[in-house]
Amino acid sequence: MSSPARRTRGFTLVEVLVALAIMAVLAGLAWRGIDGMVRTRDATTQAVDRTARLNTILSQWQQDLQSLQDTGAAPVLQFDGRHLRLTRRVDGGVAVVVWTLADGVWQRWASPATTRLQPLQQAWLRSQQLLGTEPQQVRLLDGVADWQLYYYRGNAWSNAQSSAGTGDGNGGEDLPDAVRLVLDTAAGRLTRDLVLLPGGGS
Repeated sequence: MSSPARRTRGFTLVEVLVALAIMAVLAGLAWRGIDGMVRTRDATTQAVDRTARLNTILSQWQQDLQSLQDTGAAPVLQFDGRHLRLTRRVDGGVAVVVWTLADGVWQRWASPATTRLQPLQQAWLRSQQLLGTEPQQVRLLDGVADWQLYYYRGNAWSNAQSSAGTGDGNGGEDLPDAVRLVLDTAAGRLTRDLVLLPGGGS
Protein backbone atom coordinates (compact mmCIF):
# COMPACT_ATOMS: atom_id res chain seq x y z
CA MET A 1 0.00 0.00 0.00
CA SER A 2 1.52 3.31 -1.08
CA SER A 3 2.12 6.09 1.41
CA PRO A 4 -0.06 9.22 1.09
CA ALA A 5 1.46 12.16 -0.80
CA ARG A 6 3.13 14.76 1.35
CA ARG A 7 1.21 17.96 1.71
CA THR A 8 3.09 20.90 0.09
CA ARG A 9 3.74 23.69 2.61
CA GLY A 10 3.36 27.29 1.30
CA PHE A 11 4.57 30.66 2.65
CA THR A 12 2.63 32.21 5.43
CA LEU A 13 1.42 35.79 5.21
CA VAL A 14 3.97 36.86 7.82
CA GLU A 15 6.85 35.37 5.82
CA VAL A 16 5.67 37.12 2.66
CA LEU A 17 5.43 40.46 4.47
CA VAL A 18 8.91 40.04 5.95
CA ALA A 19 10.37 39.23 2.54
CA LEU A 20 8.67 42.26 1.01
CA ALA A 21 9.99 44.48 3.79
CA ILE A 22 13.54 43.21 3.27
CA MET A 23 13.30 43.80 -0.49
CA ALA A 24 11.93 47.30 0.10
CA VAL A 25 14.86 48.13 2.40
CA LEU A 26 17.36 46.78 -0.12
CA ALA A 27 15.70 48.70 -2.94
CA GLY A 28 15.80 51.89 -0.86
CA LEU A 29 19.49 51.44 -0.10
CA ALA A 30 20.22 50.76 -3.76
CA TRP A 31 18.28 53.85 -4.80
CA ARG A 32 20.15 56.01 -2.30
CA GLY A 33 23.45 54.67 -3.65
CA ILE A 34 22.47 55.36 -7.25
CA ASP A 35 21.13 58.82 -6.35
CA GLY A 36 24.38 59.63 -4.55
CA MET A 37 26.44 58.54 -7.55
CA VAL A 38 24.29 60.63 -9.91
CA ARG A 39 24.58 63.69 -7.67
CA THR A 40 28.34 63.21 -7.42
CA ARG A 41 28.62 62.85 -11.17
CA ASP A 42 26.55 66.00 -11.77
CA ALA A 43 28.57 68.00 -9.24
CA THR A 44 31.82 66.79 -10.80
CA THR A 45 30.59 67.68 -14.30
CA GLN A 46 29.57 71.16 -13.16
CA ALA A 47 32.93 71.69 -11.48
CA VAL A 48 34.80 70.56 -14.60
CA ASP A 49 32.66 72.80 -16.83
CA ARG A 50 33.18 75.78 -14.52
CA THR A 51 36.93 75.18 -14.41
CA ALA A 52 37.12 74.91 -18.20
CA ARG A 53 35.07 78.09 -18.60
CA LEU A 54 37.20 79.93 -16.07
CA ASN A 55 40.38 78.85 -17.85
CA THR A 56 38.96 80.17 -21.13
CA ILE A 57 38.07 83.49 -19.50
CA LEU A 58 41.51 83.86 -17.92
CA SER A 59 43.12 83.01 -21.25
CA GLN A 60 41.21 85.93 -22.80
CA TRP A 61 42.29 88.11 -19.85
CA GLN A 62 45.91 87.20 -20.53
CA GLN A 63 45.62 87.90 -24.25
CA ASP A 64 44.15 91.34 -23.58
CA LEU A 65 46.82 92.38 -21.10
CA GLN A 66 49.69 91.02 -23.13
CA SER A 67 48.54 92.84 -26.28
CA LEU A 68 48.42 96.37 -24.85
CA GLN A 69 49.00 99.09 -27.41
CA ASP A 70 49.85 102.73 -26.75
CA THR A 71 48.25 104.85 -29.46
CA GLY A 72 48.53 108.28 -27.88
CA ALA A 73 44.79 108.68 -28.45
CA ALA A 74 43.59 107.00 -25.24
CA PRO A 75 45.01 105.56 -22.03
CA VAL A 76 46.56 102.13 -22.41
CA LEU A 77 45.39 100.79 -19.05
CA GLN A 78 42.93 102.38 -16.63
CA PHE A 79 41.09 100.88 -13.62
CA ASP A 80 38.46 102.74 -11.60
CA GLY A 81 37.41 99.97 -9.22
CA ARG A 82 34.59 98.71 -11.40
CA HIS A 83 35.88 98.95 -14.97
CA LEU A 84 39.23 98.07 -16.46
CA ARG A 85 39.65 99.87 -19.78
CA LEU A 86 42.54 99.17 -22.11
CA THR A 87 43.64 99.53 -25.71
CA ARG A 88 45.04 96.43 -27.34
CA ARG A 89 46.29 95.15 -30.67
CA VAL A 90 43.82 92.99 -32.57
CA ASP A 91 43.49 91.70 -36.10
CA GLY A 92 42.69 94.73 -38.18
CA GLY A 93 44.13 97.39 -35.88
CA VAL A 94 43.51 98.46 -32.29
CA ALA A 95 40.41 98.01 -30.12
CA VAL A 96 39.18 99.32 -26.80
CA VAL A 97 38.39 96.55 -24.33
CA VAL A 98 36.47 96.90 -21.06
CA TRP A 99 36.30 94.34 -18.27
CA THR A 100 33.61 95.21 -15.76
CA LEU A 101 31.62 93.84 -12.84
CA ALA A 102 27.88 94.56 -12.90
CA ASP A 103 25.19 92.90 -10.76
CA GLY A 104 27.46 90.01 -9.82
CA VAL A 105 28.43 89.27 -13.42
CA TRP A 106 31.95 89.72 -14.77
CA GLN A 107 31.65 90.98 -18.34
CA ARG A 108 33.81 91.96 -21.28
CA TRP A 109 33.13 94.48 -24.03
CA ALA A 110 35.28 95.16 -27.08
CA SER A 111 34.96 97.86 -29.71
CA PRO A 112 35.45 97.20 -33.42
CA ALA A 113 39.04 97.29 -34.58
CA THR A 114 40.29 100.50 -36.14
CA THR A 115 43.51 101.92 -37.54
CA ARG A 116 42.47 105.57 -37.14
CA LEU A 117 42.76 107.73 -34.03
CA GLN A 118 39.37 109.43 -34.17
CA PRO A 119 37.28 106.21 -34.15
CA LEU A 120 39.51 104.91 -31.36
CA GLN A 121 38.88 108.02 -29.28
CA GLN A 122 35.15 107.69 -29.93
CA ALA A 123 35.29 104.06 -28.84
CA TRP A 124 37.06 105.10 -25.64
CA LEU A 125 34.35 107.67 -24.90
CA ARG A 126 31.67 105.10 -25.65
CA SER A 127 33.35 102.66 -23.25
CA GLN A 128 32.61 105.12 -20.45
CA GLN A 129 28.87 105.01 -21.16
CA LEU A 130 28.22 101.28 -21.38
CA LEU A 131 24.83 100.04 -20.17
CA GLY A 132 25.71 96.35 -20.16
CA THR A 133 23.22 95.52 -22.91
CA GLU A 134 25.43 96.28 -25.91
CA PRO A 135 25.73 93.53 -28.57
CA GLN A 136 29.49 93.33 -27.97
CA GLN A 137 28.97 92.80 -24.23
CA VAL A 138 29.75 89.21 -23.23
CA ARG A 139 28.70 87.73 -19.88
CA LEU A 140 31.71 85.79 -18.66
CA LEU A 141 31.28 84.68 -15.07
CA ASP A 142 28.29 84.78 -12.71
CA GLY A 143 28.46 84.92 -8.93
CA VAL A 144 31.32 87.44 -8.63
CA ALA A 145 30.91 89.54 -5.48
CA ASP A 146 33.90 91.81 -5.96
CA TRP A 147 37.15 92.22 -7.85
CA GLN A 148 40.34 94.17 -7.40
CA LEU A 149 43.53 94.83 -9.34
CA TYR A 150 47.06 95.37 -8.10
CA TYR A 151 50.04 96.60 -10.09
CA TYR A 152 53.61 95.44 -9.59
CA ARG A 153 55.94 98.37 -10.00
CA GLY A 154 59.19 99.25 -8.23
CA ASN A 155 59.55 95.80 -6.62
CA ALA A 156 56.22 96.12 -4.79
CA TRP A 157 52.51 95.49 -5.30
CA SER A 158 50.12 98.43 -4.94
CA ASN A 159 46.39 98.88 -5.38
CA ALA A 160 45.64 99.89 -8.96
CA GLN A 161 43.43 102.70 -7.67
CA SER A 162 46.06 104.15 -5.36
CA SER A 163 48.35 107.00 -6.34
CA ALA A 164 51.19 104.52 -6.65
CA GLY A 165 49.40 102.55 -9.33
CA THR A 166 47.48 104.99 -11.48
CA GLY A 167 49.75 105.18 -14.50
CA ASP A 168 47.57 105.45 -17.55
CA GLY A 169 50.33 104.72 -20.03
CA ASN A 170 49.54 107.95 -21.83
CA GLY A 171 52.04 110.48 -20.64
CA GLY A 172 51.70 109.41 -17.01
CA GLU A 173 53.55 106.72 -15.13
CA ASP A 174 54.96 103.74 -16.95
CA LEU A 175 52.84 100.64 -17.25
CA PRO A 176 53.27 98.15 -14.41
CA ASP A 177 55.54 95.14 -14.77
CA ALA A 178 52.73 92.82 -13.73
CA VAL A 179 49.02 92.83 -12.88
CA ARG A 180 47.37 90.86 -10.08
CA LEU A 181 43.71 89.98 -10.46
CA VAL A 182 41.67 89.13 -7.35
CA LEU A 183 38.14 87.79 -7.86
CA ASP A 184 35.75 87.01 -5.01
CA THR A 185 33.44 84.37 -6.44
CA ALA A 186 30.81 82.01 -5.05
CA ALA A 187 33.44 79.26 -5.17
CA GLY A 188 35.99 81.30 -3.22
CA ARG A 189 38.72 83.83 -3.88
CA LEU A 190 40.71 83.54 -7.09
CA THR A 191 44.08 85.27 -7.51
CA ARG A 192 45.95 85.38 -10.79
CA ASP A 193 49.26 87.20 -11.43
CA LEU A 194 50.22 88.10 -14.97
CA VAL A 195 53.58 89.46 -16.08
CA LEU A 196 53.19 91.97 -18.89
CA LEU A 197 55.28 91.30 -21.96
CA PRO A 198 58.33 93.54 -22.41
CA GLY A 199 57.51 96.36 -24.77
CA GLY A 200 53.78 96.19 -24.05
CA GLY A 201 52.12 99.48 -24.68
CA SER A 202 54.87 100.70 -27.00
